[in-house]
Amino acid sequence: MSTTNTARVVTGKATPRGAFPHIKRAGDFLFVSGTSSRRPDNSFAGASADAMGTVSLDIRAQTRAVIENIRDILASEGAGLEHLVEISAFLVNMNDFGGYNEVYAEFFSADGPTRTTVAVHQLPHPHLLIEIKAVAYLPVSV
Repeated sequence: MSTTNTARVVTGKATPRGAFPHIKRAGDFLFVSGTSSRRPDNSFAGASADAMGTVSLDIRAQTRAVIENIRDILASEGAGLEHLVEISAFLVNMNDFGGYNEVYAEFFSADGPTRTTVAVHQLPHPHLLIEIKAVAYLPVSV
């Protein structure tokens, strides 16, 4: 049973790049910090560079990795994607909206969480195209 106000850095996920948890429970709500496609080894899903240093970024792979990371973070509190009630997505380029929306629909339907998607100037690493923060509802067991 979880307590009603806890914060957690999830083992096996990329360490937060600052003094904040991956997830915080406040009563019956779970708040997931902004999550990217960063892996525990600090590489990024959906980002690669060839021998000449030419970078290739894939919004679909990054979106999928972000949602899977959120799924894993929620699981640390016994929750799943079905418990999400709100998502806020941050895209560096709105030209990526189509690919992001396509992958999003693989995980959620129109009766899923509410969603806001905004363009931002940049994210904490130049290889990041997307970051998502989320809120889930999972009542504390009694």
